[in-house]
Amino acid sequence: MNYIYIVKCSDGSLYTGWTNNLEKRIEDHNAGRGAKYTKARRPVILVYKEEFSTKQEAMRREWEIKQMSRKEKLSMINNSMS
Repeated sequence: MNYIYIVKCSDGSLYTGWTNNLEKRIEDHNAGRGAKYTKARRPVILVYKEEFSTKQEAMRREWEIKQMSRKEKLSMINNSMS
């Protein structure tokens, strides 16, 4: 499986990415081996994820989410938790 995910960083900012191993990717972010952006904003907490069968689908969705405003992302996160 391929995943897009959003993590909430320690400063309250949101980071969106994609991976084919979600558990390992979150561990990498929290160990400082993830993205440069999250390295200085640890720890991160997974707040949203979606699954896709192909890398291309996941990457397309990642791009779509990165075009959203923070307000839209928070709304999507909140809707997924209810």
